[in-house]
Amino acid sequence: MTGLLMAGTSSDAGKSLLVAGLCRVARRRGIKVAPFKAQNMSNNSMVCADGSEIGRAQYLQAIAAGITPSSILNPVLLKPGSDRRSFIVLRGQPHGTLEAGEYATGRRHLADAANAAYRELAADYDLVIAEGAGSPAEINLRDGDYTNMGLARAFGLPVVVIGDIDRGGVLASLYGTWALLDDADRALLAGYLINKFRGDQAILNPGLAEITRRTGLASFGVIPWLPGMWVDGEDALEVGRWRGEAANSARTAGLHVAVVRLPRISNATDVDALAHEPGVHVTVTTDPATVAAADLAVLPGSRSTLTDLAWLRETGIADAVAARAAAGRPVLGICGGFQMLTRTITDPVEAGHDGAVDGLGLLPGDTRFHPDKTLGRPTGQWRGVPAEGYVIHHGRVTVDDGQEPFLDGLRSGAVYGTMWHGALESDEFRRAWLTEVAATAGADWQPTAAPGFGERRETMLDVVADALANHADVDALLALAR
Repeated sequence: MTGLLMAGTSSDAGKSLLVAGLCRVARRRGIKVAPFKAQNMSNNSMVCADGSEIGRAQYLQAIAAGITPSSILNPVLLKPGSDRRSFIVLRGQPHGTLEAGEYATGRRHLADAANAAYRELAADYDLVIAEGAGSPAEINLRDGDYTNMGLARAFGLPVVVIGDIDRGGVLASLYGTWALLDDADRALLAGYLINKFRGDQAILNPGLAEITRRTGLASFGVIPWLPGMWVDGEDALEVGRWRGEAANSARTAGLHVAVVRLPRISNATDVDALAHEPGVHVTVTTDPATVAAADLAVLPGSRSTLTDLAWLRETGIADAVAARAAAGRPVLGICGGFQMLTRTITDPVEAGHDGAVDGLGLLPGDTRFHPDKTLGRPTGQWRGVPAEGYVIHHGRVTVDDGQEPFLDGLRSGAVYGTMWHGALESDEFRRAWLTEVAATAGADWQPTAAPGFGERRETMLDVVADALANHADVDALLALAR
């Protein structure tokens, strides 16, 4: 077996992106490479062509590696439904729930499934680049771990630790990670990568030399800060990455979009395509005034529709959305956001509540949750413009007869609802629909010639791969795996 584990000093240290970049580097060298993440905890997921559901980051990594995404790349996906309960997706399909008290000790069957998937993958590929989860220094979780050092121990994988210098304290984080591990785990640590560096590396080098002296770990390189980077991310830390750009563009011309940051936001990656359209300024917000002032308000997906609907009402955002609809100003609801816009929601599945709860009543339909999950990759059109997306939901909306269709959902006035995630990644559809939104809102925006979303994603992967090739010892990293 040939493999390597890329761990991190923390969540959002850049593991997902650097694994994707390393997969692209290996692919360029003619290596048959596959990414792997034993367990993901994320509400950002994707449906593969075979109908299985995996973490969005592993889908991107598969694209980088040039292979077909499938559940073997991410055999266990935990989707948080509350602070104490997660819904299990095992090999791409629903598999019950995991309570907080079971997290450290109740995952043996999940570990067995993850290890079996790794063996299967390693038998078919020359190289498997595994991504850890969180940090291997979470020693309170070590006994039940099969994603970080547990995976490394099971398969003898060398481990490279990634530290995010932009957060500060990276030297302490690297040393602390090494120091907290027991001797058997520590023996598998091969070295570290510094990520997101800005400045003069000569100032950093003495610190790296001291870390290497104290720990014996090799430095495999310092990856510079790469502007414009984004990834089909795993956790909520990534949702607000456009806030600075949006704040700077608050008084500029263009189309201003307010995306509501729901407490249980799901598939927030739907925002990516909007944020990358030239002249479209995206703000992720919990402020009712921002929602009211934008040209377009978006209610994204939710892992707990009724809970997030109650939050909308508590914060006053529900009133802002209702006022927009009454004034004929554009609103878009995607999946859970669409469900919230309907008249009633009945959810005996995720909320355990069999009675109908009033929705926002802005779209003429009713939502009911069903035990079986709908997973798929639909295609269709809107006003003759092709679009495609993916669906992941238990809630189904029954629409009144005679309504104007919108991607298997509906439009009423300036309010749009669809169960399709990812439709905004369809370039022609996105630009056609945003043109109508801008006209309705009276915004000074028109689509311009620019690379499409898929092309920009490919460019990003190449930029990360180039950065690794230029600033990391890729030969040594690949030699580790052998």
